[in-house]
Amino acid sequence: MSYYLGMLRKPGRLSGRDVEWENLAEFATSQAVGATLGLVYGRRRQGKTLMLELLAQETGGLLFGATQQTEAQNLADLGAAYATYRGLRQPVRFGNWREALDELLRLGDERATPVILDEFPYLVSATPALPSYLQQALSPTGHAKEHTRTRLILCGSALTTMAQLLGGGAPLRGRAVLELIVRPFGFREASAFWRLTESPELAFRVHALVGGTPAYLEMCGGTGPADLSGFDRWVQRRLLNPASAMFREGGLLLREEPSISDPTSYAATLTAISAGNHRRSEIAAALGRPTSALAHLLGGLQSIGLVEQVDDALREKRSVFRIAEPIVRLHQLITQRREPELISGQAARVWRDHADTVASKIYGPHFEDLAREWCFLYASTGTLGGTASTVRPSEISCRAHRHGHELDIVVSEATSFAGDRITAIGEAKGTLAPVDVPQLRRLEHLRALLPDTRIGEQPKLLLFARSGFTDGLVEAARGRADVELVDLNRLYFGD
Repeated sequence: MSYYLGMLRKPGRLSGRDVEWENLAEFATSQAVGATLGLVYGRRRQGKTLMLELLAQETGGLLFGATQQTEAQNLADLGAAYATYRGLRQPVRFGNWREALDELLRLGDERATPVILDEFPYLVSATPALPSYLQQALSPTGHAKEHTRTRLILCGSALTTMAQLLGGGAPLRGRAVLELIVRPFGFREASAFWRLTESPELAFRVHALVGGTPAYLEMCGGTGPADLSGFDRWVQRRLLNPASAMFREGGLLLREEPSISDPTSYAATLTAISAGNHRRSEIAAALGRPTSALAHLLGGLQSIGLVEQVDDALREKRSVFRIAEPIVRLHQLITQRREPELISGQAARVWRDHADTVASKIYGPHFEDLAREWCFLYASTGTLGGTASTVRPSEISCRAHRHGHELDIVVSEATSFAGDRITAIGEAKGTLAPVDVPQLRRLEHLRALLPDTRIGEQPKLLLFARSGFTDGLVEAARGRADVELVDLNRLYFGD
């Protein structure tokens, strides 16, 4: 069933994407005079094209999908698409891009009309001057800006190319009024999309392995595992099976990005981080390179959304790097390493042999990530003792134990006239054992080590447990306003 967001109905076929659709709807239906430019981009298989096709249908706009071919071939295809849109019997022949852009921008002469150029990086690859032609076509004193309501949308999956369109001294810098980045679903949206809301444990396991990319549901045969008893078999059939579309996906994400010129070095960096080397020094040691040689590798992986840099909550200029795409982590830890055995049909044995790796390198880190995401997006101010401006990990020095203590969660609230205030700290355990009283005592100890300059009222203590809590811990936390226990049900449905 469809419903309305703003002035433009969101089609029922489009799952999630409420915020993205609302932004597109506002852009596409604006009645202000003057052609406007918007960019929509994100990694492949996030549903960008479907969303834009539906937008074109709902608004009566034109969508043209470019392909990897010459300028003349793309202009010929565009002319055919333009003629079909206009109801002409014969294709229109555009002599050059200036002519084509002039005609496209005139489509909004009478009403607000989206004109969508999908896979725009293919057009730029064949015609490098195209952004400059667009700059000229959108001149402040030109016909398009003074007389039309054309809403031009450029869409693409080559993240570096799309981001550079508006960067630095690029011709289109300052011209766009919309820059929409389409990201994978969050863990709650993914749970609903995969129809796994009845089992948070199952939803967690699936998300830890494949993340929130919408297309992965179809690539996994259109369904997730039916229940926990069938989960291992589903993994073997859908993720570790060479006949499955998902088998090589974790490696293809790196190789399909045009800006990655040396996939081998970048893949090695992903392998090092997936194995648990999160600091620059650790990654460098794993690669056998000096830390100074990592900048372009880590920067490149961050720019295409495969790696995320997370700053330390308490120490400036100290950060860790984490894998941002779960399917890449699975590929690096299991699929790539055991490919010969998987190809020979030994998926069940490989999956069984890697149980400890999955628990420590996949489920554990992923649960910590979801706990931080929950604090930032879903937890109430009452739960956190304030508003979450940032949620980051940290490491606290301890003289008593003579070593640093890792802290999974530090929730900070920005204040107007002073530095950030720590409102809560937390521990996240993604193991199969329930969390017990010693974990609460550990958090109490770490709270006492927090710098006095960063705390006001006593920060709250958050304990996250994938497998719940012991009766002893539940009893110890009862009646304490400074302690919050968060299990999977609360993570997926509560605040």
